[in-house]
Amino acid sequence: MKYLRLILTVARRECKILYVNRIYFFSMVIFPLLTMVFFTTLMTDGLPQDMPVGVVDLDNTSTSRSLIRRLDGFQNSEVVAHYPSVAEARHAMQKNEIYGFLYIPKGTTDGLLSARRPQVSYYYSQVSLAGGSMVMKDLKTVSTLGSAAVGQATMRAKGFTPEQIQAFLQPIRIDLHQVANPWGSYNVYLSTVFVPGVMMLFMFLVSAYSLGMELKFGRGKEWLNKADGNIVVAILGKFLPQALVFLVLIFFYEYYIYSVLEFPHQGGLWKITRLALLEVFSSIGFGIFVFGLMPSLRMSMSICSLWAMLGFSMAGSAFPMMGMDGPLQSLTWLFPLRHYYMLYQITVFNGFPLLDAWFHFVALVAFALMPWFVIHKIKNAMLTYVYIP
Repeated sequence: MKYLRLILTVARRECKILYVNRIYFFSMVIFPLLTMVFFTTLMTDGLPQDMPVGVVDLDNTSTSRSLIRRLDGFQNSEVVAHYPSVAEARHAMQKNEIYGFLYIPKGTTDGLLSARRPQVSYYYSQVSLAGGSMVMKDLKTVSTLGSAAVGQATMRAKGFTPEQIQAFLQPIRIDLHQVANPWGSYNVYLSTVFVPGVMMLFMFLVSAYSLGMELKFGRGKEWLNKADGNIVVAILGKFLPQALVFLVLIFFYEYYIYSVLEFPHQGGLWKITRLALLEVFSSIGFGIFVFGLMPSLRMSMSICSLWAMLGFSMAGSAFPMMGMDGPLQSLTWLFPLRHYYMLYQITVFNGFPLLDAWFHFVALVAFALMPWFVIHKIKNAMLTYVYIP
């Protein structure tokens, strides 16, 4: 009971600090909420749609115009301009007016009808990875459909049955099943790692900042006195209010994406709750650990910012870990966001048992317990260190 009373005493002191210093309110509530709304509304359509493309049609026949109509009918592409030459179309792509263009040279239709294999070219920009990939897929598809249409008409004129034509034009039929995310929504894939990643960033920074402020304003001894000199009680009491605020925010985020936006999730409520608890405690634990390694407000916050930013690349959501070099694959285990993302993918998104992700679970627990290695160094810093700007 004594330790519980001391923890509550330190927690009340921390609540007063959170109330007086408005930067906590913005860093713990306002900015995370803005981030949540920004990312989930940015990709609200799931996939990019009606991306501008151009056409250079020097053939100008009914067949070429049919290809252009097919391209314009795709969900991801919209034909916004016709250009008289490849040079003008390329210039428009360089000015970022279009993501790509289809080039149909003169004599394409005659070449198709006489089986001379005419060449249809398409060009696309990979400056934007998502936009370029989507446009490339549509341009490649419409180029293939052009030859298939002519071949279908020729075979029909020769008396082939529809089944024979289909077997010749498409010998292998693809039966595609996208597991857990059948819409291929970018919002489901990216928002579920970007938003938690930004929240981890704020938790890193707030943890290091709150300890650094005690050192900066010389309140370390008074903070320890409230805990009767017990650094463990002092740490628990100080970060209890912060953990509760972040937990409420995380639970609201999960309610928002799973109940309001209806993101797919095969895992149950307990798996979602467990992941939220691990996210908050591992992030706060990492922030405390970094400050313990370098008891400096500026240095600890800089390291936390760097680690959080690198975590987005090392998580494996944008670029798969298996495609990284060997040393980088080893480094991914040092980032909490990587383990969070894998736990989410395995247990929540796909609904597999925790046993399939036990290492990532243990890693997040280890991040939460990391302050034990530096807790006495933090106490020593509060009692003896002099703040240096």
